[in-house]
Amino acid sequence: MKLYGIPNCDTVKKARAWLAEAGLEYAWHDYKKQGVDRALLQGWIGQRGWEVLVNKSGTTWRKLDDDSKAAVHDAESAIALMLSQPSVIKRPVLEHDGKILVGFNPNDYAAFLK
Repeated sequence: MKLYGIPNCDTVKKARAWLAEAGLEYAWHDYKKQGVDRALLQGWIGQRGWEVLVNKSGTTWRKLDDDSKAAVHDAESAIALMLSQPSVIKRPVLEHDGKILVGFNPNDYAAFLK
């Protein structure tokens, strides 16, 4: 199991606390320090779609100019943005048994990890 995100994100902190409280071990991947690669993003998009992965309600998205926002219209343009600005990826992403869960909800985590 692997958790992707950035350490100062409140939602990531909640997910990490939930996993710790449940006694579940996981590998941690910090987008800002370790980045992400195209193949990983393509796999995630194949499972969930690019629209789920691009966090349009976050600070990084809001700081983009209108032309940059308008340029994100398909998987390839979303990947380009996520590679250049990993903080725009919705977080956390939990990877387990080849599947991913995006965002954090305690009930969703419990069901996903059964």
